[in-house]
Amino acid sequence: MSGFLELEGLVKRFDGVLAVDQVSLAMERGELLALLGPSGSGKTTTLRLLAGFDTPDQGRVVVAGEDVTAVAPVSRRFGMVFQHYALFPHLDVRANVAFGLESLGVHGPELDRRIERALTLVDLAGFGPRHIAQLSGGQQQRVALARALAPEPRVLLLDEPLSNLDPTLRERTRREIREVIHRVGITTMLVTHEQDEAFELGDRVAVMRGGHLEQVGTPDELYGAPANAFVAGFVGRSSTAPITVLGPSARGVRIRFEGVEWDVDAAAGTPIPPAGPAVMLVRPEALRLTPPDSAAIPATITARRFVGPSAVFTARTDGGSVLEVIAPPQSVPAGARVGLMPSRRVGGGIHLFPQDGA
Repeated sequence: MSGFLELEGLVKRFDGVLAVDQVSLAMERGELLALLGPSGSGKTTTLRLLAGFDTPDQGRVVVAGEDVTAVAPVSRRFGMVFQHYALFPHLDVRANVAFGLESLGVHGPELDRRIERALTLVDLAGFGPRHIAQLSGGQQQRVALARALAPEPRVLLLDEPLSNLDPTLRERTRREIREVIHRVGITTMLVTHEQDEAFELGDRVAVMRGGHLEQVGTPDELYGAPANAFVAGFVGRSSTAPITVLGPSARGVRIRFEGVEWDVDAAAGTPIPPAGPAVMLVRPEALRLTPPDSAAIPATITARRFVGPSAVFTARTDGGSVLEVIAPPQSVPAGARVGLMPSRRVGGGIHLFPQDGA
């Protein structure tokens, strides 16, 4: 493992409980990596170990070849944006950005230069005299980002930076943050539980569960070739159903689902479970609605959720499985009898895993 920023076998326990278990990651200079996982997965603890706020029980943190595991947070030259921004409401924008610089001994013309540069980077040039209360939530977030960037850190850490924004503002601010980070070219680690945020911001995404790294890859890799059932279910929308694997076929793999045999694509790099009982995880776009016939799984439409040019239909099969299907909004009404078949799209969207989910 090698890179500009390296986490090597990090382990952390709190009162005997394992919070981070042998986490190893390597990031290239200028890369943005998103740590994604549910609450309690260990992502925030991993970020705190990287920042130096907590000390690992085992493992190392290495930056540009320098072991900083025992280095104090203030000496690591890391910038950090917290979930609640930690801005000083009684100070104006300039004073907030200046705070970290002054604590490092930066004063005079150099202080002014760095403040103006940081505000320009986040598109807040000229905002220095404004008070924090005069700013929108998105502008406050960018002030926090400017303050983190002003000392010209070698690594930027973002801890759920958009969680306090409403959905519309969050989406716009995501784009602004990504643009700023790539413009600066700073190595960045983001912690989030929002997959949309991780996918839009991250060059790569690391999925965590129970202190473990489950998979690290690009958003396309995580969605198209999940390493296990947890990653497949956590990333993107999906439904699950019990099936029987019959064996390889010309298309990929042949399965039996509620008495009907299907040939489905096998995702590249994903092992096919051995013949026998297994679990099918299927994306809504991987199924299509048909008239009921002998080649399709008979089902009843129980709900429809409008999503613009398409709708997500919920279908309950006669065998009791509940699956989601994307189709044109007016395809069928609620209560209609339909058939379910694999879509003809290339790349599948149907993933097969052993019954234990491994």
